[in-house]
Amino acid sequence: MGSSMNQTLSRWLQAPSIVLLFIWMIVPAGMTVYFSFINYRLLSPEQGGFAGWSNYEFFYTDRDFWPAIFNTLLMVGLVLVITIVLGLALAVLLDRRFRGRNIARLLLISPFFIMPTVNALIWKTMMMNPIYGILSVVWRFFGAEPIDWLSQFPLLSIVIIISWQWTPFAFLIFMTALQSQDHEQKEAATLDGAGFWAQLWHLTLPHLARPIAVVVLIQSIFHLSIFAEIFVTTGGGPGNQSTNLAFLIYRQAFFGFDVGVAAAGGIIAIILANIVAYLLIRVIGKNLTV
Repeated sequence: MGSSMNQTLSRWLQAPSIVLLFIWMIVPAGMTVYFSFINYRLLSPEQGGFAGWSNYEFFYTDRDFWPAIFNTLLMVGLVLVITIVLGLALAVLLDRRFRGRNIARLLLISPFFIMPTVNALIWKTMMMNPIYGILSVVWRFFGAEPIDWLSQFPLLSIVIIISWQWTPFAFLIFMTALQSQDHEQKEAATLDGAGFWAQLWHLTLPHLARPIAVVVLIQSIFHLSIFAEIFVTTGGGPGNQSTNLAFLIYRQAFFGFDVGVAAAGGIIAIILANIVAYLLIRVIGKNLTV
């Protein structure tokens, strides 16, 4: 009897937070769906009316839509490869004891705590500027012509900027996971003559299968909506070379002043994110059952 009363009381105590979370999620989603089916322009809101599927058709037939989808998926894929490879390399390297290891770990993790806008400004002004950026100084030192990264390689520049900030996240997850690895297995493998690469392939990577899957899932969800780095550096250009789906929605809303079309793009972005998340969860589920 007492247990039943405790469960009832706990449910009533949890109810306000659950209701608040439900409202916080459902109301914005419902408003987005509503605006996606009406004609609503910021310059003439009084001329609104039911639009049916025309907002979705406009977005679907926009010449920048498929390039934006391609750029979004390519950006996510490249960032995942770079951050996982570098994060794994750094985690394995710093898993060994040496003087100053804790300081090195702290310095490697610190870029993750920089705000995305500040991170983009640092790379735009201090690193990739073709006149006084650090990369241009290095280029000139070796007698080469400096590269205008943001104009010549806009999408690659965005990938580098995002990878620099998110590699510490992957490094932190992998480093934490390596702390629980059985070092007796590694010592036994060393005594049996297994080299570094054999231990990495047969011991370390299987041990990190779940952390890698978690990193892929979390980063994919975040990177599908990358905006600040593009807004601060390239503005989606030149042309649409660095425009992803999130920036295309922003441009339609605040440059085209069409909230209805932008809301339809938001629904498309949600569907795309759910498809990617579903596929990744399926892959992660297979890894977790191994």
